[in-house]
Amino acid sequence: MKNPAQVLFGHLVTEKGSRSRENNYYVFRVAPEANKIEVRQAVEKTFNVLVVSVNTVNCSGKKRVMRGKIGHTSRFKKAYVKLKAGQKIEKIDAAV
Repeated sequence: MKNPAQVLFGHLVTEKGSRSRENNYYVFRVAPEANKIEVRQAVEKTFNVLVVSVNTVNCSGKKRVMRGKIGHTSRFKKAYVKLKAGQKIEKIDAAV
């Protein structure tokens, strides 16, 4: 098992993520090579909650132009984590 700090990079604060928290979903930025099992174990160990399901999404980088030069933003992976009914992550709810 990997160290949770190697799997979870942080909580993503987005409009969709805030709305999905009503349905007990939390959105995290995770390591690109992490799988669903590693994400589940990292969230359960870090926040001491029970995870029901994990869905992952690979987000590709977008093209950007800066000072006439074309570049790309970094690609990343995010995970939608559903917790067991009645549980929540206090640290994230208090910060947002």
